Amino acid sequence: MQFITLKEVLERTALTRTTMYRLMIAGKFPEKVSLGGTAVAWDKYEVEMWMEQRMTERTA
Repeated sequence: MQFITLKEVLERTALTRTTMYRLMIAGKFPEKVSLGGTAVAWDKYEVEMWMEQRMTERTA
């Protein structure tokens, strides 16, 4: 398992922070993982799978 930061998530997905958090609240984007204190990250694999699903939906 590999974690990526908020900055990396936003760069990879081209989402804005606001849009990403709205999708998370709606259950349509992977949840963040608490690393302790105020540090959070996302599972790289989950984010990549989310991106692949978007591509699949586009071609369906």
